[in-house]
Amino acid sequence: MLRSIIFANGVLTNPQSLAGSLKPDDFLAAADGGLRHLLALGLFPDVLIGDLDSVTPEQLKTLTARKTEIIQHPARKDETDLELALLCAVERGATEILVYGALGARWDMSLGNILLLTHPRLRIANIRLVDGNQEVRLLAEGETLTLGGLPGDTVSLLPLGGDAVGVTTRGLEYALANERLKFGFTRGLSNVLQTNSAKISLKKGLLCVVKEGAEIGKGRVG
Repeated sequence: MLRSIIFANGVLTNPQSLAGSLKPDDFLAAADGGLRHLLALGLFPDVLIGDLDSVTPEQLKTLTARKTEIIQHPARKDETDLELALLCAVERGATEILVYGALGARWDMSLGNILLLTHPRLRIANIRLVDGNQEVRLLAEGETLTLGGLPGDTVSLLPLGGDAVGVTTRGLEYALANERLKFGFTRGLSNVLQTNSAKISLKKGLLCVVKEGAEIGKGRVG
């Protein structure tokens, strides 16, 4: 199973905490200006992708000297640099993708990045957007998510694009049993993890799952 770590050009909360979570065999990708986050950590990407409008000549020279793969796209394009990086990772076989620097700063970009989780070509991978002690992921119809963490962690369930039907939870303080979460309503906000793991299943629709807690990155979709 290939795991890819993508750095986008947004806000990176508590960057020094990332070093211990990276693995030697991770496929590191920089989405344009996300390169600065990698370099600040003393790391170099396996691939740099985007229109490169946020990459300095000095940075480009350094990567060229290291023979880093650079995929440059025209500035006038239909996709954001992060979308291109995600598609690149999936095309190369990534089944798990962590994205850093995709949230904060510009709300249009943050919302667009969250909605990228619904991209049909990206649904074959388990993608999480990570910002400090928070992570965002998607749960699609027919799926069950086993979510790890610590008691007291906050878990929010937000329907996307319509109602989420047949939502069932185990291990959360406010239990749901085959219930409907209505699109545009806030019923699913601020639930609480009661144990070290919880299960969330969905029969129909899409759920944006947001977890806030000390332990990030634990969980699997099945």
